Amino acid sequence: MSVDVSPAALLAGFRSWLAAERGLSRETVRCYSNQAGTFLGSLPDPVESAVRQLDSGQVTSFMVGYCRDRNVESAKAMATSLRALLRFLHVSGHTPIGLAGAVPGVAGWRLASLPRGVDAAVVAQLLGSCDQATVVGRRDYAILIMLVRLGLRGAEAADLRLGDLDWRAGEVRVRGKGHRIDRLPMPSDVGEAIVAYLTDGRPDCETRTVFATVHKPYRRLTAAAIRGIMGQACRRAGLPRVGAHRLRHTLATDMLRAGASLPQVGQVLRHRSDLSTAIYAKVDENALRPLARPWPTAAVWS
Repeated sequence: MSVDVSPAALLAGFRSWLAAERGLSRETVRCYSNQAGTFLGSLPDPVESAVRQLDSGQVTSFMVGYCRDRNVESAKAMATSLRALLRFLHVSGHTPIGLAGAVPGVAGWRLASLPRGVDAAVVAQLLGSCDQATVVGRRDYAILIMLVRLGLRGAEAADLRLGDLDWRAGEVRVRGKGHRIDRLPMPSDVGEAIVAYLTDGRPDCETRTVFATVHKPYRRLTAAAIRGIMGQACRRAGLPRVGAHRLRHTLATDMLRAGASLPQVGQVLRHRSDLSTAIYAKVDENALRPLARPWPTAAVWS
């Protein structure tokens, strides 16, 4: 019986392997799969033969071509995804030798080339573009201020659940990459925005995520929907598109300017790798703690 080795079948197997063997989140699996699809799409037909005959020169050549017109962040994302794909192809028997080591490393990070944040005026324009007199505006404002003040990834904001809001402790529980769970202090402006949305905006629906669609049938927001909300805010404010990661960079650089040392760079952005620390200059979550305030009641939204 022949085995389907079409790009679609390979990607389906890759996604299953990432989820089962690597324990990656659904959003991370999606990103890895998209990047892997770009690589597989570059191979000649028939893909079965092309995959079986892959060599290190082809892998390196692809990466050189891919990175030519892309920034370092995109190049690193592709390198990570491609290494994972090549490991999968080897362990699943599609390639006779392991080629993950053939993926060249991306040029080292330097603080001088830290990802750029956005100015305070731009942040104010983004937040100000949300009409808080409307349900959609209250929801979108709550989302944006969480991205700005807590440095959440779009997928993390989408996955935030009602039970993750600890009103007694004034904390937010965040589900990050690799099923990591962290607790972050809830700054007062973030808490106020969430309360405004929950009490006068969020529909009464079965989904337990904090943020939901505003029209029936009510559904949880996806990471793609969060990106769409960011894009709409940028258009309303007359700004070039700003992604959630730019707001993460903004949080990190603002804290550095406020006096946080590089060794403290920390827990707030919740990276697992020291390499990521060198890029972002993360800061200790205690830097946010003074901005949080005790919440007067344990509001029952759970």
